[in-house]
Amino acid sequence: MVPRFSILIGGFSLLYSLLLFNLYQVQLVKGGDYLARAQSEYLAQGSLQANRGMIYFTDKNGNHLPAALNKDFPIIYAVPKSVSDPQEAANMLAPILNEAADSLTATLSKPNDSYEVLVNKASDDEAQFVNALGLKGIYIDTEPGRFYPLGATASQALGYVGPSKDQINDQGHYGLEEFYNSELAGSAGNASGGKSVQAVSGQDLILTIDPNIQIQSEKILSDLIKNQSATGGSIIVEEPSTGKILAIASLPDFDPNNYSGASMADFINPVTQHVYEPGSVFKVVTMAAGIDTGKITPQTTYYDTGSLTINGRTITNYDLHTHGAYGKATMTNVIEHSINTGAVFAESKIGNSVFTDYLKNFGFSEVTGIDLPGEVSGNLRQLNPKARNISFATASYGQGVAVTPLELINSMAAIANGGNLMRPYLNSALSPKILRNVISENTAKQVTQMMISAVDKAEVTKINGFSVAGKTGTAFIPDFKNGGYTDNVIDSYVGFAPASDPKFIALIKIDTLPSTSLAAMSVVPAFRDLAQYILNYYGTPPDRISVSN
Repeated sequence: MVPRFSILIGGFSLLYSLLLFNLYQVQLVKGGDYLARAQSEYLAQGSLQANRGMIYFTDKNGNHLPAALNKDFPIIYAVPKSVSDPQEAANMLAPILNEAADSLTATLSKPNDSYEVLVNKASDDEAQFVNALGLKGIYIDTEPGRFYPLGATASQALGYVGPSKDQINDQGHYGLEEFYNSELAGSAGNASGGKSVQAVSGQDLILTIDPNIQIQSEKILSDLIKNQSATGGSIIVEEPSTGKILAIASLPDFDPNNYSGASMADFINPVTQHVYEPGSVFKVVTMAAGIDTGKITPQTTYYDTGSLTINGRTITNYDLHTHGAYGKATMTNVIEHSINTGAVFAESKIGNSVFTDYLKNFGFSEVTGIDLPGEVSGNLRQLNPKARNISFATASYGQGVAVTPLELINSMAAIANGGNLMRPYLNSALSPKILRNVISENTAKQVTQMMISAVDKAEVTKINGFSVAGKTGTAFIPDFKNGGYTDNVIDSYVGFAPASDPKFIALIKIDTLPSTSLAAMSVVPAFRDLAQYILNYYGTPPDRISVSN
């Protein structure tokens, strides 16, 4: 009995000794390190962080695909006051972190410094190599960060999450991350005076962007830019009846997972923040204004001589040297063959003041109201009461006026949906909103038929079984340094299908091409491929008997 009792006492004594030894290690030997680490984590957090809301794309079946989510990343940090030999530690870390040893030495040598981040979002390899060194005062932990599983997909629409000005909390920069930052961020918790307030997680954001249409659009755009040696471009796909944006793509883009390696210019969204002269696509708007006022009809004729002179400036048709004058032509012929003089004729019948009012009503001098930051409006400043007739004449076919790509597609969507200018949007929680009626339903039907005729005559965009309405545009790029225009052009195409009940409208635009480039040979085939994909994707039933070849 006595030996058994002695063994029991001895066992408890051993456990108690081990406990005391552990407390001694924690409080005295390693106490400084643990305290520093606790202080470091507190400083790193600033407060109890809320989980940021996730962002999702939505496919045709209502399924959600994560576009932006939260993920734990390794973070490598130092407690400089606990680093025994800063220079030695720096020399060991430098090749792993790909940093200069001198710079690391300076960071690790700061007296009484309890927290220095060495690498945010470190790779697994970096974390493993640093951990294997076993350096005193160098720690590896995890920290939640923003992750974009599809990389650069829709990057300019999404934006990215990065440090804020206070360097404590991250926030959204550019795109939807910025526009909806307060909703996504939630509210941080805090702890003071022995009391704590729990963080409130941010709201998730469900987008109207369809991931399949978005990815296909980006592929088509990338191939188009490469094949045409363009400097960049954009594609927008919109649902004309509601204003929902189904795809919004621009190149060059950036990877929001590695935004620090991108150019600042690539963060700017060309769809909403760049203006350009649209060219002959604008003839559709001119015809819509003329028909809506009753000044012309699709059958109205005029006589084309191939050129005309206004205020001492001569306007010619783009194909004068290859085709010659068209002679007697209808307004439908003007759209079919993209005749500049015909657009000028239509504008002269409308009148400068009324023409300008229609352009403003179509939204070309105001922002669309899309839920993206930094949207700019088009420029109609040259169309003022004191302007000469030549300014209105060139505007009739899209030169001398500037629009954003989003303004242009949204105005064309009003023709596709029967006359209503919609507010475009990306947040699926929003409801369709009619800004105003811009033309009558009858006018919209007549202009649509003119666009269908243009597609059927050109044949390049025809899709068997479907009526497709569309219009090309090739516009010279202004020379802002010397005045006038450069020898480079922008090619674009706007179209919708099925024209009888449009499922989508799309704009394709590519930048800085030689003047010999024609939209019919560049963006038009790309539009056909995109339209065919979307119609197949939705399983859209045909709306017509195929037009004979």
